[in-house]
Amino acid sequence: MFTPLVQELINSLRCLAGVGQKSAQRMAFQLLQKDRDAGFALAETLRTALTKVGHCQRCQTFSEFPLCSICTNPSRDPSQLCIVEIPTDVFALEQTRSYNGLYFVLMGHLSPIDGIGPDEIHIAELKQRLETENITEIILATGATVEGEATAHYIASLVQNTDTRCSRLAHGIPLDGELGYLDTGTLSRAITARTTLV
Repeated sequence: MFTPLVQELINSLRCLAGVGQKSAQRMAFQLLQKDRDAGFALAETLRTALTKVGHCQRCQTFSEFPLCSICTNPSRDPSQLCIVEIPTDVFALEQTRSYNGLYFVLMGHLSPIDGIGPDEIHIAELKQRLETENITEIILATGATVEGEATAHYIASLVQNTDTRCSRLAHGIPLDGELGYLDTGTLSRAITARTTLV
């Protein structure tokens, strides 16, 4: 139906998360029909990013430098370490402007069924930071999934007998959430993690 190169472009675009056949076709036709200059710019940016972007040597987030801008920022609180699963979690937390400490990105979560153990998610590097840096609190910001919970419990066990405080992000009712529309798991978590007002 399509020429071999057009089909190859469509197939290449499908490697992106959430992009199916129809979306890939629309993107390919947009680039070929209306925006070839943007297509060339996209190709060059992709090539540059894939060549130059690696991981921060300290926190594992994406960076084109040995240390990312958060790790080198002298105004950040080095005594707090927020542990997340993936780099997009760092971005999400930074958007809140509510946290001023440092991060550690696991690049995944524990999942024994899938063969993902501590060695696959940089636990050794995390242990080294906990042992060599003056971290007084770790904040576990892993996902609210079975794997995320297991990962949080495993990391909490690493600091169990130390002076390092260990906290977990609260889970529960979203802002402006109505109880009648929430699932039972979310409601159960909200009740368990309730806070005292007076």
